[in-house]
Amino acid sequence: MDGEIDPEELSALLEERADGSAGDPDDEAESLRVVDIRDLRAFDRGHLPGSECIPFPELTSRVAELEGADRIVTVCPHGVASQQAAQLIGSYEGTQNARVESLRGGIEAWEKAIGELTESDEPDDGSDAGDADEGPESPF
Repeated sequence: MDGEIDPEELSALLEERADGSAGDPDDEAESLRVVDIRDLRAFDRGHLPGSECIPFPELTSRVAELEGADRIVTVCPHGVASQQAAQLIGSYEGTQNARVESLRGGIEAWEKAIGELTESDEPDDGSDAGDADEGPESPF
């Protein structure tokens, strides 16, 4: 793990990528991967723009998906679990050359500093099924 990144610095990297100023193949913003380790339902409700969901329990089996990235930033609610995720990712042979960081303060700090979260267009098929089936109706 290479430490932590502040929300403002990550926001600037994401803006570079979105603006297309990351056209140079050697530009690290182009190969930036932002990995949200929360569960899919939390991710769908709101996440950093351009981030991808790899829930923490799935990380060990899916870490190979991150091979080839030059820079990886892990994200969680408060910036604690994402430090552990960054250490795990950084210890994987396929990501040893990547710069692996945790978002300092997590989603909470991002919302205070940047304020911008993106909702998923189409939530997971089962995400609202639990709301529709709350069990038997009350007899009252």
